[in-house]
Amino acid sequence: MAEVEKTEEPEKDKDELQILKELVDELYTFRDNYFETHSVEDAGKKKTDVAEEMEKTRKKLEEGEESFKNKAEFLLQKGRCLNISPDFSAIAEECLSKAVKLEPGLVEGWNTLGEQYWKRGDLIAAKNCFTGALQKSKNKVSLRSLSMLLRQLPAGDSNEQAKRVMESVDMARQAVQLDVMDGNSWYILGNAYLSLFFSSGQNSQMSHQALNAYAQSEKVDKSAKFFSDLHFNRANLFQYEEMFGSALGGYSRAAALDPAWDEPPEREKQLLEYLMKVTELIGNKGKVKARRLRTMLANLNTSALGPCSSPQFRSPTGRVGSLEPQTLSPLTPGHNAGVATLGKVVFSLVPEGRMAFTFGMVDSEEKCIVVMVYNTADSWGVVIGDTVVIPEPQVKRHSVTHNDKSFDFRSIRVDSPLLLIVNGKRQNVQSQIAVSVSYKPHRE
Repeated sequence: MAEVEKTEEPEKDKDELQILKELVDELYTFRDNYFETHSVEDAGKKKTDVAEEMEKTRKKLEEGEESFKNKAEFLLQKGRCLNISPDFSAIAEECLSKAVKLEPGLVEGWNTLGEQYWKRGDLIAAKNCFTGALQKSKNKVSLRSLSMLLRQLPAGDSNEQAKRVMESVDMARQAVQLDVMDGNSWYILGNAYLSLFFSSGQNSQMSHQALNAYAQSEKVDKSAKFFSDLHFNRANLFQYEEMFGSALGGYSRAAALDPAWDEPPEREKQLLEYLMKVTELIGNKGKVKARRLRTMLANLNTSALGPCSSPQFRSPTGRVGSLEPQTLSPLTPGHNAGVATLGKVVFSLVPEGRMAFTFGMVDSEEKCIVVMVYNTADSWGVVIGDTVVIPEPQVKRHSVTHNDKSFDFRSIRVDSPLLLIVNGKRQNVQSQIAVSVSYKPHRE
């Protein structure tokens, strides 16, 4: 009889621990699939609702605490339950630390403990947990956690930072390869490509890779379309790529999904104000009086082309040869090869968020266009009356409608001030600095 009891007791414990695990799994399902049972209008209640569910689950766990308090599996589930909160929990850290001491091969325990250290701000301890978990078993959670963490470690020199970003991309790729149907892994890969885009000379291929990864995240995981930070991070990239309608839509969606997060509606407001200001200034040519404008344009001639008129001039695309002067009207959307457009600056502005230095330029026919210059140093700029030459201009037509506002205008994109000729001179290397963009990592 005694032998039967010894066999049945562990089985009973195992069954009860499995029930407790399923309770915690249900808590995570409630959080991650919240919008399957609630409307977006309920987004403001999500944090409170999840906290209430966590409390209910915690109480159920505590009913079995006396029996299982020294069991690694129980300590793991209690730690997981408390870890659902976005804030650090000392009790969760204690439970998880005990769990991995009792059972060092508990990969989920190491991963969850790493998240607690991360929330506490101890990034090195978090990294050690995720790395240790990977050494025990290759898994997507450790890989994608390391991908995010590597991008948040304090910046060293540029070479070290570049190496970290490349390693971050590699970790995210491996996570995706382990489970191509995991929307979270695809989303984190998108963020890794976003970082790589801004740290490696803004290669357009990396931008496309980021957008493709975000799209794949939504395709394979229906809950991913409710990631507020996915919409926000992608909107930042859309704004940089001058896809203003998509950027506004992304900021608006992020704000709706997380009403307590101030940044998305602020970015949406800033971008709308920028577009309104730009279209207004184009329409009135920077409010420069007609007489002054004529005086400014009187000395605008082809001598302003400067180095662009030399047969040895090398264009942004690598073409060697002089460029023909061209007014604004004949320029077509896209790359205008073999020509340079020139004009006088009639306004300039630095939008909030400072993604691009923006100025308006009027040509000899008194046509006005807006020019957006990227990667400018804080000290660089142009002032009203400056003569600017843009070799082989990249022209874009914007037609944006958002809520009850519409914008329709043309612009020229310049990826670096070094590509401009201002008052007959090339710009020095100090005028350029790499642009950066902030994004929110997904660790709810």
